[in-house]
Amino acid sequence: MPTINKDALFAVACLLCAMITIQSGASIAKQLFPFVGPEGTTAYRLGFSALILCLIFRPWRRLPRNWKPIIIYGLCLGGMNITFYYAIERIPIGIGVALEFTGPLAVALFSSKRKRDYLWVAFAMLGIVLLLPDINSADGLDPVGVILALVAGAFWAGYILFGKKTGNQGSGGATVALGMTVAAIVLVPYGVALQGSALLDWQLLPLGIMIGLLSSALPYSLEMVALRNMSAQSFSIMMSLEPAIAALAGLLILAEMLTLLQWTAVFMVIIASLGSSMSGSKSS
Repeated sequence: MPTINKDALFAVACLLCAMITIQSGASIAKQLFPFVGPEGTTAYRLGFSALILCLIFRPWRRLPRNWKPIIIYGLCLGGMNITFYYAIERIPIGIGVALEFTGPLAVALFSSKRKRDYLWVAFAMLGIVLLLPDINSADGLDPVGVILALVAGAFWAGYILFGKKTGNQGSGGATVALGMTVAAIVLVPYGVALQGSALLDWQLLPLGIMIGLLSSALPYSLEMVALRNMSAQSFSIMMSLEPAIAALAGLLILAEMLTLLQWTAVFMVIIASLGSSMSGSKSS
């Protein structure tokens, strides 16, 4: 009887929880765009996340010797956040996540060592293509939004690769806190400069704290734990669940409906994730 890898199952559970919280937070964040824009929402997200994580993990107690991976990790994290918010200002969340997922797919493809993995990546990519609307229609995608989502995907790939490197240095939570602080130092002043006193609205601050918790503090900590217990390739392929979860969050929070074809694509993405996970567990 095959043995169950408890560390792998724990990593999968952490990653699922991370994806649910991050997409719920993104749906809530989009509702703030009319008030503080993507820049102010990013400032809320990174600023409160950095504060929460630093208070919990107190990373100053054990500072890393090699700061370069953490700085790059933090810059990728911040770049991923701001470009994704700019993208979903112009295109739907589910579509933005589908396009952004080109980053993790690239990591999975280039790190693959088994032909079986190419099959699951191709299957997931087909599902993502089906999630996209007809760009030739009157309500086609905003090209700037598409480009921004693809740029966010490139940052996401860097986040995965350097997250793996930084996660191996020590405490995952402390590492995320340091990376989030780097991102906040760069982008919070940018948000404040563009949105100013609007960020101090007491009616918006609770939502800002909620976004910081759901969109960054909690999911990135969970992802760091997952990265320490699975390969970057397995992490990337399993993240193909992200468009499906984004679509569900958009449905429940923003009342965004999906067509039958889009639901078919969602299930294709889920099958690809399950297939990659099972093939990875058999080879371990």
